[in-house]
Amino acid sequence: MIVRRTGGRIQLITQPDHAQLAGRIMARCAALADRPRRTSILLAVAEHDNGWAEEDAAPEAGEDGTVVDFVRAPVAVRQRVWPRGVSRLAERDPWAAALVAHHAVFVYDRYRADPGWSPFFARMTRQRDDLAGDRLAELEGDYAFVRLGDLISLAYCTLAAEAQAFEQWTVRREGDRVVVTPDLFDAAVVPFEIAARELPPEPFESTATLRRAFADARSIVLLGDVATSD
Repeated sequence: MIVRRTGGRIQLITQPDHAQLAGRIMARCAALADRPRRTSILLAVAEHDNGWAEEDAAPEAGEDGTVVDFVRAPVAVRQRVWPRGVSRLAERDPWAAALVAHHAVFVYDRYRADPGWSPFFARMTRQRDDLAGDRLAELEGDYAFVRLGDLISLAYCTLAAEAQAFEQWTVRREGDRVVVTPDLFDAAVVPFEIAARELPPEPFESTATLRRAFADARSIVLLGDVATSD
């Protein structure tokens, strides 16, 4: 779950919805237009967080009564969502599934030296390599678009205050606009929208209280756009 705290209330965006937004944004990416595996790349972008669907359908409150987001989720949760998501894609599109497996390895690399994460890295690497075969270099080239879509959507959805860098690109939020440098969208401004649920202020008395509030919450639509600044 992504938690936005603004105006004394909280707005919850599910991880699958964030990923779908990333997919819609990257569908406008000029650099992807002639990519031979464009369809698979866009599928990976749009579905990279599908393994979180079950978790986000039942949000948890922490001991302090605040909503547990995807960063604070227990290790067991963060480790189980990725094999689930990769398996869902594997039969439909093995290349997309390999990209998502690679994404899992990449985003949690900071835990590489932690013994508690060793089985996770072994499993995800094995899934990725089984799906991609001996084409890891090609996979890494295609993966750039998955990571960029993820960063752009996250910058907006999380109200990120700091810019994020990946390879030669920088992604930063300026209000409701996400600015990407260098240009990915052929100088176009790409408008977007995403659904969220707006809940009363934290803390919540319990997870049960949070879930009732989540079920009763009104749905809102958040608007933004992506632009470039070379």
